[in-house]
Amino acid sequence: MDIGLVLQTDPPARLLIERMVRAEQAGFSHGWTFDSVVLWQEPFVIHSRILAATERLRVGTMVTNPSTRTWEVTASTFATLNDMYGNRTVCGIGRGDSAMRVAGRKPATLARLSEAMHAIKELAEGRTVEVDGTEMHLPWVTDGELPVWMGAYGPKALALTGRQADGFILQLADPYLTEYMIKAVRTAAADAGRDPADLTICVAAPAYVTADDSPEAFAHAREQCRWFGGMVGNHVADLVDHYGEHSDLVPEALTAYIKDRHGYDYSHHGRAGNPDTAFVPDEIVDRFCLIGTPAAQIEKLERLRALGVDQFALYAMHDAVEQTIDAYGSDVIPHL
Repeated sequence: MDIGLVLQTDPPARLLIERMVRAEQAGFSHGWTFDSVVLWQEPFVIHSRILAATERLRVGTMVTNPSTRTWEVTASTFATLNDMYGNRTVCGIGRGDSAMRVAGRKPATLARLSEAMHAIKELAEGRTVEVDGTEMHLPWVTDGELPVWMGAYGPKALALTGRQADGFILQLADPYLTEYMIKAVRTAAADAGRDPADLTICVAAPAYVTADDSPEAFAHAREQCRWFGGMVGNHVADLVDHYGEHSDLVPEALTAYIKDRHGYDYSHHGRAGNPDTAFVPDEIVDRFCLIGTPAAQIEKLERLRALGVDQFALYAMHDAVEQTIDAYGSDVIPHL
């Protein structure tokens, strides 16, 4: 199982780059960043510096969207990075949550996302594609390679992922829901005539390594990771609005916890201490995240790997970033 590190592009960028270098030295395979340029700094500028400072780390967005940039710009940016540093990028993409909503816009439709994924991959790999009625080609691309991984929760998005994407990004680490959603993606891939084993499965969630199993250590770690339940809750709220509160198409294990959710302020998005996540119960934090000693983290990661997870990408938006990187490097990654 690969291990990735996910960070927000908060200033100073120098610190993020240093943490990515530290992660590579600890054995991490991937370095990911958010892509919401109103909330944080422009990721691709920083990606160039990360790639220059590392040798093998693969770098990508978790996740970009079809609307912030035109598709040829996104494709050219990834292709340029690949030309400069070798094919070491991954395009993680979704409909757009924080990047769109904070700017007063709606996330893209799945149809638009599908078109964008196709165009971005074709262009970045040097092929000709039609974009909004015009044929385009990046003539300078040679031997380009850009895996496109899609973030998804709902049944239609999971089906699109299986039909088209190179990889599936699931932003939660609950084994029950992971099994449910991997099955949905792989079934869609098989139905489309694809080999389900060709899809890379990436689970992304916060990880907080504690020194012991004391109640005090767990309580602190939970508070540092509770924001994640609120972030996932935004996507779940969309599913409930679309499919209803009790739909056979969406598991109740995913939707039940948001009944006490009241709005969301994106100025606190993805941050420890987010005041809009008080509705998230401890049970959800424990299920969706990895909290505990290295041994406990390894046990849960082994469960996820047995379900077919190829990579765990850990969010480190808390007060123990370096400690978590180092603990994974010394005590977790060697066991995987």
